[in-house]
Amino acid sequence: MKIAILNGSPHKANTSAMVDAFLQGAQEAGHEVEVLHVGKMKIAGCLGCEYCHTKGNGQCIQKDDMEKVMPAYLDAEMIVYASPIFYSGITAQLSAAAQRVYAIGKPAKATKAALLLSSATKSYGGAVATYQNMINYMGLEDKGIITAVGDENGSEDKLNEIRNFAKNI
Repeated sequence: MKIAILNGSPHKANTSAMVDAFLQGAQEAGHEVEVLHVGKMKIAGCLGCEYCHTKGNGQCIQKDDMEKVMPAYLDAEMIVYASPIFYSGITAQLSAAAQRVYAIGKPAKATKAALLLSSATKSYGGAVATYQNMINYMGLEDKGIITAVGDENGSEDKLNEIRNFAKNI
């Protein structure tokens, strides 16, 4: 299975450790995985201009790093969203990338999704709600949500949990 991981973290820390663990487990299971570091890319939010649906044939009028993300997104059979928690939600960078998929409506091949969240406290309700609403809109099957809270971040037990989760999707 082809998996695209959208890492919304703007820095290399706990979320990146979760992404690396998922990558290891998925590759060990024989999946083809591409990690897209959208947290470090320049991706503007959706303008709601409808160019993509009226003149653009699914192409956004904005020319930025989303052009690097879209090929993997279109080809993936599973999308994994990963983010640290900023004020109870996913990062603005991941949100912008997720919103820009509006140009195509839903991923062409994807049928599954998962969410990896890293936080200092259990204040991730907004991020989970955003994810659930998004995948419901796109008709994707939720394969699971894994959170690392406080001391769980970077712990070998949590990273092993993520590796095993990825091996068994």
